[in-house]
Amino acid sequence: MPDLVALDLDGGPAFVDALVRVWERGDAACVLDRRLPAPAAAELVAVLAPSVLLDADGERRLTGGRGVEPGDALVVATSGSLGRRKAAVLTHHAVATSARATSKAVHADPATSRWLCCLPLAHIGGLSVVTRALLTATPLEVLAAFDASVVESLGRRGRATHVSLVATALGRLDPAVFRCIVLGGAAAPRDLPDNVVTTYGMTETGSGVVYDGVPLEGVEVGFGTGVAEGGAPGEILLRCPMQLRAYRDGTDPTVPGPGGTGGWLATGDGGHLDDDGRLVVDGRLAEIVVTGAEKVWPGEVEMVLAGHPKVREVAVWKRPDPEWGERVVAWVVPVDDADPPSLGELAGLAGEHLAPWAGPKELVLVASLPRTASGKVRRSALS
Repeated sequence: MPDLVALDLDGGPAFVDALVRVWERGDAACVLDRRLPAPAAAELVAVLAPSVLLDADGERRLTGGRGVEPGDALVVATSGSLGRRKAAVLTHHAVATSARATSKAVHADPATSRWLCCLPLAHIGGLSVVTRALLTATPLEVLAAFDASVVESLGRRGRATHVSLVATALGRLDPAVFRCIVLGGAAAPRDLPDNVVTTYGMTETGSGVVYDGVPLEGVEVGFGTGVAEGGAPGEILLRCPMQLRAYRDGTDPTVPGPGGTGGWLATGDGGHLDDDGRLVVDGRLAEIVVTGAEKVWPGEVEMVLAGHPKVREVAVWKRPDPEWGERVVAWVVPVDDADPPSLGELAGLAGEHLAPWAGPKELVLVASLPRTASGKVRRSALS
């Protein structure tokens, strides 16, 4: 049985070389997140269950770990933003299919393009940049961590043409220095430059599989009905050759989908198709705010409030309300601490674009927003 090798290395050439060696000998790889405190790191190792550890001192076999099936390439932990982590097992076929389809979608030509990886390698958003470049023989640069000045400099000097970013990183640099920016991890801001491509996907799909609302080659999109098929009403379902073989614990993540067919992934996200047939992601079904029996999507409110000139960052969530059941609350990082936006200003802006019940009824000013490493707001940490 092939081993699962945990890579405990900083991003850089040594990491890439180690991944290649693991694959060449028929083993699979997972990546440890070196930023985690000890308890969280131990939880991650327990979820991944690697049989071998590879770090700067070499390799050693681990007790309590286990191997993988022949053909498995990666085991990647989910973000855990809505609960306990799982780990997705991705095969070589799935990873290679993803590499080809995503490269085609962003016109990444090995002869003229160069990928830059500056996102955490323990998450699929960063790791998929490395595997995409390796499997398409596209030049690659891997950084140990995101540094806006370094990332922008590499783009400006032509050392990178393509890069994957999350929204917070995008806001810290000049996007014009890159030919293409693949943006994922969280809801995208409005008024994006033409060279930014928004992606939708999950760890279970081996990275983004819907680009600018259009499914990649081989990707099917459906919706749950909550009756005879899998998924809650309006829940986005995905089926594609890039998706995981199974979770690390052996469970099958798929559900029945349109027409009773099998093999669909229930994403936990609500969505719909717009008039042009493009997928619109409304938000996490578990994050809907129900206020006075009316449903509010936090992401929709965030997009409007983010347009206020006094707002640097914003997250929308809820608090219990004796009259409405739940009330909409905006957590805001102001541009200027001495001149923050008022609740009235934000509620007025929301009222110009959204239903009357969707505007914030409370404002909380904060210095920063709690986020996962992939850039998603951890709403459960808002209080």
